[in-house]
Amino acid sequence: MSGFTRHRRSGHALATFTAFEADLLRSLASQLIELLRNEAAAPETQDPLEALLDFSGPTRAPEDPVLLRLFPTAYPSDDEAAAEFRRYTETDLRNGKAAGAAAIIDTLEEAGLDDQPEDGMFIDVELDQQLTLTWMRSFTDMRLAIATRLGIEDGDEARWHALPDDDPQAQVHDIYEWVGFLQETLVQAAR
Repeated sequence: MSGFTRHRRSGHALATFTAFEADLLRSLASQLIELLRNEAAAPETQDPLEALLDFSGPTRAPEDPVLLRLFPTAYPSDDEAAAEFRRYTETDLRNGKAAGAAAIIDTLEEAGLDDQPEDGMFIDVELDQQLTLTWMRSFTDMRLAIATRLGIEDGDEARWHALPDDDPQAQVHDIYEWVGFLQETLVQAAR
């Protein structure tokens, strides 16, 4: 497992993934897109003027804890202001996060990842500055999603390291740490 490095001439971020690693990243990105699209971000009412101006975002906080973590309430002590803020921002934020995850999938597939990755196959990716930022943001979203689902908290590392290797939660926690490693090396490569 290697992370990202910086190309000396172009300044682009480079990484080589095994077919398994690339497929895992594609799966994580796909799951993130599915999560963002499944819980409707639709308005409760549709005022004709709002429809004309397309301010049709949701006004209530998401029910899914992961989505609530990705789209926290902006004004916890002011329900009306929070609803208005959510209405004007959440749809675009969801679309942006989904587009970022889709960019990871596109990059991996353009680099040669197909539907049936073969053992021993390697996928080389090269990220320009814009794609580097997109991947960084998507890595953050993936890590927030995993951390929320698992209940990861600051300072609970001993809990996770005490789990046996064959525990499914330990395995997902390993993926969480791996994505963090990738994000850290990508940040280093972008400097």
